[in-house]
Amino acid sequence: MRPVARAHPFRALAAPNFRLFFAGQGLSMIGTWLQQVALSWLVYRLTGSALLLGLTSFAGNIAILALGPLAGVLTDRVDKRRAVLWLQAAMTLQAATLAALTALDLIAVWHILALAACLGVLSAFDLPLRQALMVNLVEDRALLGNGIALNSLLVNSARVIGPALAGLLLALAGEAWCFALNAASFIAVIFALLAMRWTVPPPAPKGHGWWASWREGAAYAFGYAPIRVSLMLLAGLAFCIAPYTTLMPVFAKDVFGGGPHTLGSLLSAAGAGALTGTLYLASRGSTRHLDLVIARAALASALGLLLFALCPWYALALPLLFVTGGGVIVAAAATNTIVQTVVDDDKRGRVMSYYTMAFVGMAPVGSLVAGALAKAIGASWALAINALLCAGVALWFRAQLPQLRQAIRPAYERLGVIRRK
Repeated sequence: MRPVARAHPFRALAAPNFRLFFAGQGLSMIGTWLQQVALSWLVYRLTGSALLLGLTSFAGNIAILALGPLAGVLTDRVDKRRAVLWLQAAMTLQAATLAALTALDLIAVWHILALAACLGVLSAFDLPLRQALMVNLVEDRALLGNGIALNSLLVNSARVIGPALAGLLLALAGEAWCFALNAASFIAVIFALLAMRWTVPPPAPKGHGWWASWREGAAYAFGYAPIRVSLMLLAGLAFCIAPYTTLMPVFAKDVFGGGPHTLGSLLSAAGAGALTGTLYLASRGSTRHLDLVIARAALASALGLLLFALCPWYALALPLLFVTGGGVIVAAAATNTIVQTVVDDDKRGRVMSYYTMAFVGMAPVGSLVAGALAKAIGASWALAINALLCAGVALWFRAQLPQLRQAIRPAYERLGVIRRK
């Protein structure tokens, strides 16, 4: 195997629109993590229930799974930038409502579940829209892979900063300040989108109805082996690995005997691993051999989670979460790069909605199951079982690589990723 050439890791920032997006999204992602950590801490403080932690995550993300097909068809038919603007404004209102109810000491569990569900509905449309927008932000398709890696780098930088800042704010000021700062952070994205100037191709002509459009997208995504198998791997990772963030308050408080600061440190360790992994992806000059990177990263995340689940020592838990967080995000971001590289532009929105459904939409199902398992047999054993399942999924994906490489070769040859034989 020839070594993959290294390239400048920040080359996509040469695109003006991507620079604007990068700046606005960076602040917003920190706010998102402030709210996510504060919400899980608030639920566990009010109820002490691992099951309700899982239920909150389920309520906040299940709409992504349920509405994904509709969101994908819509994404291919609308002005993406305008749609994202309206969705960001609605998310601002959701976070501000959560902050007000908490600050006034009126918050109840049903409020949390309802507002989490509301955010989930908005995210079901926002996530595939922003994923499909990426090709317009970088302008030059040769920069698309680097743009995706830098976007993942941004998200995971926020995973380091956000939880650590949330732990500090929770200890000093309480949950309401985290929610309020998240509401303010959406303004950065709104200003960035308004400042962008570009010529974007009009939405594809409707031609046929929503149901026919959905069937066309589904046939394309699941009929093409590289996309189908990649989505199956992502769904397995999301179901098995994602619940560790949902159950982290249990480990912070009950296993390691800590408080909000411990919770923030544990999540930041996973974020640091993810940040390191995305820096590696950003430095790659090609999508060649990314499939093998995905298989190895998925297996590493499974092994890291298994050892973390059985680890009673806080100091050792941090590097284990570093491996877990790094592995799962490298696998997800590399899969995103491959899918966005080979997908047809007129089906990009629908295919990316399936990506969102697999990676984000399956997480609440896994969290709900893991929460129920944690209540029955304990959080440690619940995560250990999930880790073993994930290892099986990673080994299955590795076994598919010879067939996947043969199927994807024509697309890679057409795009110049590899030379024609």
